[in-house]
Amino acid sequence: MSDQTRDTYEQLALRLAAANRVCVLTGAGVSRESGVPTFREADGLWNKYRPEELANVDAFLRNPELVWEWYSWRRELIGEVSPNPGHYALAEIEQRVPQFTLATQNVDNLHRAAGSVNVVELHGNIMRNKCQKCGVVFKEGDPENEFVFEKGTLPVCACGKKGLLRPDIVWFGEMLPEDAIQQAWEEAGQADVFLSVGTSTVVYPAAALPFTAKQAGAYLVEINPNPTELTPLADLVFSEPSGEALPKVVAKLRELQA
Repeated sequence: MSDQTRDTYEQLALRLAAANRVCVLTGAGVSRESGVPTFREADGLWNKYRPEELANVDAFLRNPELVWEWYSWRRELIGEVSPNPGHYALAEIEQRVPQFTLATQNVDNLHRAAGSVNVVELHGNIMRNKCQKCGVVFKEGDPENEFVFEKGTLPVCACGKKGLLRPDIVWFGEMLPEDAIQQAWEEAGQADVFLSVGTSTVVYPAAALPFTAKQAGAYLVEINPNPTELTPLADLVFSEPSGEALPKVVAKLRELQA
């Protein structure tokens, strides 16, 4: 490790220690470090389908059993992985700054599993269900989220409209949850420090958040092994996985706050 790299970790730690509001955007790269398959990775039966053919309302209404079978397969894969050091580092940063918001494009629930509390799930949560008709989203611990798919069975909401339960995921053609994206915009616009972590910043509207933060005066940090459109605008760039960079930053932050 060079002295310059070491100074960079300390530089971010100093910024975090002095910040009042910190906002983070995370993407698929963070989950990939835990071994979560990307959206388009599949095997066996699912090689016959493009994700766009299954992750939309029309597909669900036409063949809900097929869509549920696919999501059950994805839930099983995600259930076999655990948060990585990057997830845990972000959870600790939340405990060490006055105000912290983590907006994520990931649906795997790993940030919450690592201990992050103020999480804004822009694309939903694959471990949670909602009613296709009444729109109610069930909370953690609700029995509606315990449905285990078996051929010939489909979960139905008790709302009286006989709506089928579906994964609480933003499907193709759907808008992001208004409350989630609004909260993310507000926090990005007020952040002293904004971290863009493991995201290529190409999926909008979430990809606009770091640019919004920069325009509002935030100190902008990118943590991503590969350069993106955001890289030239960032005040600080870590060209490495978040699971490697963030724990080192947290170690410096602990020293500063000891």
